[in-house]
Amino acid sequence: MNINFLNAKNLLPQQGKVFCFDDFLSSEMAVYYFSILEKEILWAPDEIKMFGKTIYTKRLVAWYGEELLPYTYSKTTKYAQPWIQTLLSLKHEIETKTNESFNACLLNYYPSGKEGMGWHSDDEKDIVEDSAIASLSLGAERKFVFKNKISQEIVEVFLKNGSLLLMKNEIQKHWLHSLPKSAKISQPRINLTFRKMLK
Repeated sequence: MNINFLNAKNLLPQQGKVFCFDDFLSSEMAVYYFSILEKEILWAPDEIKMFGKTIYTKRLVAWYGEELLPYTYSKTTKYAQPWIQTLLSLKHEIETKTNESFNACLLNYYPSGKEGMGWHSDDEKDIVEDSAIASLSLGAERKFVFKNKISQEIVEVFLKNGSLLLMKNEIQKHWLHSLPKSAKISQPRINLTFRKMLK
């Protein structure tokens, strides 16, 4: 698929850009990459520190990238595992078609719709300010929601198997986003978010 931003619609009405490309990967390639990543990635429960306690999520995460790049969020710091070839292949394809560059990838594994992600912005100090984040979805289709920090306006998008969501410009300053839980979804989902981190 060749991305044409001239014909792509910005999903946000203001203060940032979000583009969604439903068929970035064919369904066959999406299934292939899901099966490979499910086995190859060094998955582990995420750690969240709240009120002096460490909570471990059922959602699994992994952090890959260049030169042991650190990423601190939820009061914990992760150091990047070295790239594996599967991730490098996906990174190259995304970079080529979006004309963006990335040096790390945060992966999430959601066993079912019972696991989600609350409201947040990807605005940590480790991330290059206003840089693009490319989010590749594999597996179960899930709803993804944006909320403006001031107006509270809501924008919803459904992320299909093989879709690519590209967030750009000042979006993290003005919008929150979340992955709502859904008890109706029994299938797993893998999400790869390619990022540009400060070195």
